[in-house]
Amino acid sequence: MSAPPASLIPRPLLFWTGVALTCAGVAEHLWMFIDSASMHFHMSMMDMSPGMMWAAMAAIVVGVVLSGIAVVPPRTAAPTPAPDAGAATAASRRRLIAILSFALLVDQMKPATLAFISPGLRAEYGLSAAEVSWLPTVALTGTVLGSLIWGRAADRIGRRATILIASLLFLGTTVCGAMPTFGGTLLMCALMGMAAGGMLPVVYALMTESLPPGRRAAIMVLQAGLTTTGGYMAASGLAAVLIPLAGWRVTWFAQLPLVLILIALNRWIPESAAFTARQTRTVKVPASALFKRPQTAKTLVVSAYALAWGVVYWGFITFLPSQLESAGRHGMSAATLLFISSLLAIPTCALGAWLYMRWSARGTMVVYAALTVAALLTLAAIGLDGSRPVLLATVMLLFAGTAGVIALIGPYTAEIYPMAIRGTAGGWAAAIGKSGGAFGPPLIALILSAPGGIRTAAVFVALPMALAGLAVAVRGSNPQAAAHSLEGTSPLDAELDELVSSEAVAARVTATTHRPGKGGAAT
Repeated sequence: MSAPPASLIPRPLLFWTGVALTCAGVAEHLWMFIDSASMHFHMSMMDMSPGMMWAAMAAIVVGVVLSGIAVVPPRTAAPTPAPDAGAATAASRRRLIAILSFALLVDQMKPATLAFISPGLRAEYGLSAAEVSWLPTVALTGTVLGSLIWGRAADRIGRRATILIASLLFLGTTVCGAMPTFGGTLLMCALMGMAAGGMLPVVYALMTESLPPGRRAAIMVLQAGLTTTGGYMAASGLAAVLIPLAGWRVTWFAQLPLVLILIALNRWIPESAAFTARQTRTVKVPASALFKRPQTAKTLVVSAYALAWGVVYWGFITFLPSQLESAGRHGMSAATLLFISSLLAIPTCALGAWLYMRWSARGTMVVYAALTVAALLTLAAIGLDGSRPVLLATVMLLFAGTAGVIALIGPYTAEIYPMAIRGTAGGWAAAIGKSGGAFGPPLIALILSAPGGIRTAAVFVALPMALAGLAVAVRGSNPQAAAHSLEGTSPLDAELDELVSSEAVAARVTATTHRPGKGGAAT
């Protein structure tokens, strides 16, 4: 397939003007950062020009808004023709997979960076442990909001436009590294979280609609796992090399070239043919359709699975390194555990992708939920006083299980929902999972202070994961039923169209005082 035309951006001049303005604002902040070298890059003590800084911030805001407006298709315009997924060549598919994988890699680097900047940020601003804990809380809250907002936007303005807007926010929020106050850093991290929260579900929706059935699911599962691992490794590598040289702030600016590359690659990110075709329909599916039949059971199952993972990962695993270190008998540092989790994600996700494709999607999800539960119950039984080999094996099993769960939930959600609400559903699942970062840590901290400590906490988080695995086994949907044929509408879209049609009929009957007669039903 030849490269998509530049007209894929409805207003290209406005778009690139906005990008240029955003880059100019970021460049001014970057210059301020470079100018702080004589102060060991401690910008909190730096004498800055308020006028110049506010002008640079205004340029970023105006630039992002202009570019965002430029990529949204005009409501009065006919839908832009999109290439048929069935006509795409193998080379174009590989290119799309590579670009979207790169987008997810950049996306994962953003929240991963938070783990490495906290010590330097705390020292520069003179913060207490309680104060610095606001940083991940605010960022994760931003990802929850971003998942909901951008997931819904993907179903309204398109997958491609939403990916570009998220990329623009990535570009603008690199100035997080130049904020002179902790409050400013929190604000920028919240905005960064909003951008990062929206990329994942939108990419999965576009992948589902752009690749033919068959190996598509395995590709997405493997992509989810490897980009998560790659994002963490890239963030940790940059931090290890650059922080000793230029402090914690440089980790944000170091991602600037990657974001610019992602924006430059937009030419090869087409809109999905399925989404473009559906834009000709006058009836829009509301977000509330997620909680109405026939989608209700799917939403409850996906929500339970995502929430269980969020509680385990953001709650229990957050405290596990410190608990192991405080035990002082096994020589395991937090860095060691994080390294183990990163390495385990590679074979774990590869096996999960193979099982998902060759065996059963639901069965694979149940297996990884069971692995997580088994590890938690074993840890509850042996505590932190067991033998080192058993404890190591248990921790590795826990990381393997949670890595598989998070790699499966996104692609699974994208495949089981109708195209009209696929982005909304993916955003909802991502938001539910990440909400564990908002209430998980304080909840687990409270449980750890109760009798039993880590044993009680392990049993507590194992229960929702066990229930979630059971829900998938009993009421989980079959992703193969969501496969779209190249000619017509999938059974899932037919179900949703029937729901929307019946709601339209009910609304018309309610709105009129005449006795129902001919017509009125949406077609």
